[in-house]
Amino acid sequence: MGALGREGLLIARRPPAVVLDVAVVLAALMDVKVHVHTHDEVAFAVALLAAFALVLRRRHPLLTYLLAFPATLVTDAVFATLAALYTLASLSRRRVLLAGCALAFAAGDTTQWSWPAPEFADLTDPRALIKVTYSLATAAAPVFLGQLVQARRELALRLAEITQARESERQLLAQSVLAKERAQLAREMHDVVSHQVSLIAVRAGALQVGTQDPETKKAAADIRRLAVQTLDELRHMVGVLRAAGSRPTELTPQPSLTGLPQLVDGSGIEADLDTDLPEDLPPAAQRAVYRTVQEALTNARKHAPGAKATIRIGHTDGTVTAVVTNSAPASPALPLPGAHHGLAGLRQRAELLGGSVTAGPTADGGYELRLELPVEEAT
Repeated sequence: MGALGREGLLIARRPPAVVLDVAVVLAALMDVKVHVHTHDEVAFAVALLAAFALVLRRRHPLLTYLLAFPATLVTDAVFATLAALYTLASLSRRRVLLAGCALAFAAGDTTQWSWPAPEFADLTDPRALIKVTYSLATAAAPVFLGQLVQARRELALRLAEITQARESERQLLAQSVLAKERAQLAREMHDVVSHQVSLIAVRAGALQVGTQDPETKKAAADIRRLAVQTLDELRHMVGVLRAAGSRPTELTPQPSLTGLPQLVDGSGIEADLDTDLPEDLPPAAQRAVYRTVQEALTNARKHAPGAKATIRIGHTDGTVTAVVTNSAPASPALPLPGAHHGLAGLRQRAELLGGSVTAGPTADGGYELRLELPVEEAT
């Protein structure tokens, strides 16, 4: 079983979040019952507040820790504080904050908070030093465990993205091979079969005109009619093979500018779209703009996790310009497999239409993809 399969199995076996939250709160209440006497009303109230604050730990982990921390100062019931610290470590990337919370727990756990002044641990006493070391280790354990869970969760997401990217590349490669085979077959049918059938039609027409025998004339007419019909069918088949899109079993409508909003909304990243193009833009130019935006958004999602994109498309002095810029990634991106066919395909498409495609990093750590395409003004 693969890594993703094991991950999915573990997630499927994991109890629901509500059950886990109830279990954690019950464990904290048991800790309160064991370590806090009910006659100490202040300590008992603080400990209960810490236990019930764990209900908020998923949505407000820092607030939960702050509500649970006082229990460490006045009681020995520290389970709620440690549980809150673990949740905070599993959801936060702020290492300084986590270190501060762990040190605060260790300080509170080793200090006797009695009236009128707290009694701090004497680090010159070996027994006190052992207690401080134990408290530090106790505070570090949930922090390290929470960070480990966070890293494991992110690794599972990255593995899923890599698997999806590899599957997409495999499909694209298969479709590319299929498209080449179709193009080659279309050329063969056009250059060889159509040419020979045309000769048959011409010779049949000549025979029909030159003979005086009625049966021969009729046979020649039938041959000529069937040859012409075959030519029409061949031309249709060649057109289908050349126009076949990315799907191997069906012909889908070619994309246009009307599909850009849907493309941006379904890209999975936050993007701002601004278009100012004439309605009579040629279909080839529309497809070039659409594919450029599609490739840029795909690359941003793949190589710049958490980045925001800006899409600006305009038409000035007979030139269509499409610029897609994404900001710097919010988190490090793993090196995903890629054959670099996307940009090469965009450049080839633009060159066929007399335009150009440029791409490169920006000064703020992002990336920009730019398409410039000359378009004849409508008359």
